[in-house]
Amino acid sequence: MSEPSRDTHRDSHSDSHGDSRNDSHRDSLSDTHSGSAAASSGRPGPGPAARPLSTYRLQLTPDFGFAEAARLAPYLRELGVSHVYLSPVLQADPPSRHGYDVTDHSRIRQEFGGIEGLRALAAALRDNGLGIVVDVVPNHMTVPVPESGNAALWSVLKEGRDSPYGAWFDIDWSDGKVAMPVIGDDTEPVVDGDVLRYHDHVFPYPDTHYRLVDWRRGPGYRRFFDVSSLIGVRVEDPEVFDATHEVILSLVREEIVQGLRVDHPDGLADPRGYLARLRAASGGLWTVAEKILVGEERLPQDWDCDGTTGYDVLNRITGLFVDPASAGPLTDLFVLHTGAPRDYAAVVRESKKYVLELFFGSELDRLAATTGADREVLAELLTAMPVYRAYAVPGEPVPAASASIVEEAGRVAAGHLPEGAPVAEAVRKVLQGPAEGVVRFQQTCGPVMAKGVEDTALYRWYPLSCLNEVGGEPDRFGAEPEEFHAFVRSMPPGTMTTLSTHDTKRSEDVRARLAVLSELPGTWAQAVGEWSAKVSFDPRLDYLAWQNLMAAWPIDGDRFFDYLFKAAREAKTSISWATPDPAYEEGLRDFVRRAIDECGPSIAEFTARIEPYARANSLGQKLVQLMLPGVPDLYWGNEITDFSLVDPDNRRPVDFELRRRMLSRARTGEGTSWDEDKLLVTREALNLRRRIDPDAPYVPIEADAHAIAFARGEGAVVVATRLPVGLERRGGWGGRTLTLPHGRWRDLLSGAEHTGRIPLAHLLSHRPVALLERE
Repeated sequence: MSEPSRDTHRDSHSDSHGDSRNDSHRDSLSDTHSGSAAASSGRPGPGPAARPLSTYRLQLTPDFGFAEAARLAPYLRELGVSHVYLSPVLQADPPSRHGYDVTDHSRIRQEFGGIEGLRALAAALRDNGLGIVVDVVPNHMTVPVPESGNAALWSVLKEGRDSPYGAWFDIDWSDGKVAMPVIGDDTEPVVDGDVLRYHDHVFPYPDTHYRLVDWRRGPGYRRFFDVSSLIGVRVEDPEVFDATHEVILSLVREEIVQGLRVDHPDGLADPRGYLARLRAASGGLWTVAEKILVGEERLPQDWDCDGTTGYDVLNRITGLFVDPASAGPLTDLFVLHTGAPRDYAAVVRESKKYVLELFFGSELDRLAATTGADREVLAELLTAMPVYRAYAVPGEPVPAASASIVEEAGRVAAGHLPEGAPVAEAVRKVLQGPAEGVVRFQQTCGPVMAKGVEDTALYRWYPLSCLNEVGGEPDRFGAEPEEFHAFVRSMPPGTMTTLSTHDTKRSEDVRARLAVLSELPGTWAQAVGEWSAKVSFDPRLDYLAWQNLMAAWPIDGDRFFDYLFKAAREAKTSISWATPDPAYEEGLRDFVRRAIDECGPSIAEFTARIEPYARANSLGQKLVQLMLPGVPDLYWGNEITDFSLVDPDNRRPVDFELRRRMLSRARTGEGTSWDEDKLLVTREALNLRRRIDPDAPYVPIEADAHAIAFARGEGAVVVATRLPVGLERRGGWGGRTLTLPHGRWRDLLSGAEHTGRIPLAHLLSHRPVALLERE
């Protein structure tokens, strides 16, 4: 049999293309701010661009296409968004639920309604004052089953480098044929006329330029992470760029699309060159890149885009609502329950080494061949790389920052190699060696980070799993407001901000609940101790299960099993995608059943007990995100509470009729539920953004340790409660005050009017957040 079927696009960044799996995955708006792309981003740009005020991400599927999206236009207008942000719209594998497995760049996806359906959607949105941002997938196409579903790939398999598409794919032709990893059993391929059949796979025959190999082997082409069913596309070739972007750019010229989101630029040979070409070809359109930044890393200044898709902001916002004092107690508790090391860095190293050996042997071989560096040294160097890319460009002087990153990785690598290993030589070759080697090193860093950290280490080390997000640092507990303010001041003005995406490992409200545990480590330890005493299965997984069972409660057994089964396979400590174990799977099913049946009432009681604090976190992080500089993105359905786990759970259909009814009730501002409060915060913040200058400066306001406060220019003030358990434990706000900027202010959430120095107890008497507009 062939490789087991798995969803092919990262659930993170894995789960990105996160859970990366190996499967056999203008009309300018009248109220849209216009300005120079270069001015808004601080980077060079060829011309003026309209920047969205906000976006609403829709996950298109064969069941939810352009016609269904068009029917949401009045609702989204009233909600206050300016643009609908569509998941990929080019023709993908017909059953695909995500659209990143593109098969044909020349067509709008038929299952969604084709080009006419997209034009009708654009017209419906335009009638409601809305525009479109679309997700672009330049890095890869799918290898479908049967393979004839990708005409360009089929041509290359049949005609080799003489195919009209011979330059499209990043293929290793060193032995004259491309290795296709599909063989999984002793079944012999069968010749059937002019094709070769192997189970559901179909290949051209008899003139072949491929060879079938075991599915566990690396393919003869660059792939997306470890997903052999996604083949790398050479968009660095101008002709390939033109052919694969013709339809997307025609949508821009036809004024259907007003913004672009670029998927996984780190996989490209030359992200900087690609973004510059895209910006020029699109006429300076607002563009953001799905770039994962780690720690203090910032988007390169010479990348011609307006910013990232917001994971960096997401992690900073989460940190605001986590108590740093919990680091010791929660790490102790994690180690007690799991037996895992205390040192996260050691887990990261072990995980990256593991995935290099398991998944990336062919990539290492090719990298060693192209650079001339020692293979073992390259493996250690890749393991030690702390970021997704070093940003070296062949033929150019190596930036000092790039050299520093790789040289430091070299020093770390040397500590794990025999004395005298040629580390310095390897560092020099990957930075200044042959062009192909420099490029391949860059393209390999990302997959090793994604699979090693996102899809392995984050499932092995999780003292507080709300910190285990893409680009997050789970050993960094919390952040003070001053640190957050400094970060916001460094953000590109046009960057996207977000709290939930199609790739997040946990939805924003799951993280809001988990953040409460940082203020109640003792209470949590007692609860999880009681549950673990009743039901246990795998110590390396159980503690993750209890955190997420509580935070996603209520959740049915099937959904929760799917999450845990995936988590176990990603952790790769007991099972993996490549090494199934039916007995383990059955044991896990039994654990889920018993955990819900025997501990469910206690879990429900615990969740209810922390709800007031989780609600404060939820409303606070939502208001902060929506009112920061940049372009806030709202993931579909998250205008009210959403307790989803990692993809595909977070791609579940959304009940828009419920949200329409709630929005109608929210007009009164009298709602009392968490859902109604979150919807009110969302609607008022998004509509206020339409009334203030999108480039209004971010001005921190001095506040209590349990509040975060800032102004946007002279038109808006945001105040949000943080660490609400500690606030209650202290006895509340007491006589603490906050001084508003000059003028009279009205709280859009309560209707109350305020001026001057105001007691926080009064300002936040209706809700744990306040959104003030100058009268």
